[in-house]
Amino acid sequence: MRTEAKGLVAHGVSTCHGCGMELAVRNILDVLGPRTIIVIPPGCAALFSGFGSETALKIAGIQGNLENSAAIAAGIRAGLEMQGKDDVTVLALAGDGATVDIGIQSLSGAMERGDRILYVCYDNEAYMNTGIQASGSTPMQAWTTTTPAKKHVYRKDMLQIARAHRIPYVASASIGYIEDLRKKIARARDAGGPAYVHLQTPCPTGWGYDPARTIEVARLAVQTRCWPLYEIIEGRINITVKVNKPRPVEDYLVLQRRFRGIGAEEVERIQRVVDEEYTELLERVEDE
Repeated sequence: MRTEAKGLVAHGVSTCHGCGMELAVRNILDVLGPRTIIVIPPGCAALFSGFGSETALKIAGIQGNLENSAAIAAGIRAGLEMQGKDDVTVLALAGDGATVDIGIQSLSGAMERGDRILYVCYDNEAYMNTGIQASGSTPMQAWTTTTPAKKHVYRKDMLQIARAHRIPYVASASIGYIEDLRKKIARARDAGGPAYVHLQTPCPTGWGYDPARTIEVARLAVQTRCWPLYEIIEGRINITVKVNKPRPVEDYLVLQRRFRGIGAEEVERIQRVVDEEYTELLERVEDE
């Protein structure tokens, strides 16, 4: 028996079991509503674009290239403004590879120009769709197929890169904290200018954990302070989920096969970096 899908996403989407991105997309579009145009580059999210005459979404959209999601979104926004349509949200939904690496140039340009687009990076911390290659967002000491001896450099801090453009709204988010995500998407939609949300979406396939534990892994990232949840409104930082008594980072790492084999010294180094970065975040809040 055929039934109409509730919401703006089809009943079934062929994402991997336990995929954090699918939960994110359903909630993001539920907040934004039908007056939304979506831009999706190649990657995991292309499953929502569909292929041929089929799509998993009930809104207008386009699948572009890896390097130009923000540019396409900016062009759509310009066209809407020429028509006097200001009640449509233009959403770019791209992975970390298409954002922090390949797409960073066009994203920076859109931010600099002040184009009124909402850009969401779903960050599964590697190029998962093409074989789990490392990206600029892959964390230190994580295994990927292109870092078989672990990654030994820091990940890019995209939130601070976005903040440096002085755009109205920047935020981190997690699928482990859905209400926090939904509030941030609503604020980003209403920001009146470029808005950037960096969303961690754990990937059981690439990270190597039981798909049933996706939400647990996402919450542990926050509870260990590995993934702080905060927003930057007109340059001012607000921590939205405070973690006063953090759990050790080892609790988070041990669940993931990509960190298997790292020694106590490496775990200690990761803990030290996490502590230092969270302390810096708190100092920024206090200085404002």
